[in-house]
Amino acid sequence: MADNLALLDPRKISPNPENPRLIFREDELQSLQESISQQGILVPLSVFEDEGGHVILDGERRWRCAIKLGLDRVPAIVQPKPDRLQNIMMMFAIHGARQDWDPLPTALKLQDLEAEFKQQRGRTPNENELAELASLSRGEVRRLKNLLNLPDFYLSELMQELEKPRSRQLITVDHVLETTRGVGALKRRGIIDDSEEEVLRQAVMQKFRSGIINNTVAPRQLARIARAVERGDVRPQVARDVSLRLISEPEFSIADAFAASVERVDFEHGVGQVTDRLISKLEEHELRGYQVGGVLRESLEKLRMTIARLLQN
Repeated sequence: MADNLALLDPRKISPNPENPRLIFREDELQSLQESISQQGILVPLSVFEDEGGHVILDGERRWRCAIKLGLDRVPAIVQPKPDRLQNIMMMFAIHGARQDWDPLPTALKLQDLEAEFKQQRGRTPNENELAELASLSRGEVRRLKNLLNLPDFYLSELMQELEKPRSRQLITVDHVLETTRGVGALKRRGIIDDSEEEVLRQAVMQKFRSGIINNTVAPRQLARIARAVERGDVRPQVARDVSLRLISEPEFSIADAFAASVERVDFEHGVGQVTDRLISKLEEHELRGYQVGGVLRESLEKLRMTIARLLQN
């Protein structure tokens, strides 16, 4: 490895066009730049030689800081030049150790990886193969592909948001995907129709932007409303009414919709499930021939009094 270590002019190094990381926020680079100005580059870049210069495999942030600081030499490990498919695969392998990379640029590069594989092998990779090529889990591959299925205007807005410091981003990939899943659950149960699906999704996204909804996973309550309709706990018209209120009333939140439709029955459904499990455990206790001990007896007495009080109301 030491034989491949070189000191290179950063002005003759180019960023890798296959890098999934497209966003380099100034506030995040500033901290690294200050560290390099004081201590130098402690971890060498990884590059390959190409057309009289070098291309980065790993270390673009360090390279960007070196350029800004005007450094005339940077340490780098020179690797053999990969073909395009290998190059993209190496970029994704690096992604595995860089969990702060943004999902949308990664999804776009995953699309390139799939296309390059198809061009070289004459077929589209299956999900397992694509996950292995990208050093990702199958779940991560599905999530990234779901992201690419969003309408273009969402992808455009997400890219614009990515340019901002993280603390100032109003909309993230998770906001859009959670909203898409929640609204989709309502449509699948027939609570809203095809023409209303996108209108409701945009209404929920606007509530995120305005701060009416400030919990990223709040749209999961829409799926709980849909499941309550499927179980017969809530009438479809009740669920539809609150869904339409989400569209027509800017201040009406998902929490409001949940409370107005399914909160009580959903809570009671959960209590019923716990009760069924308790009955099963007590029956098992009886079958085993155990005596009701002091601690259990005391708990059951409390339970009996609570049940009697509830049934009187």
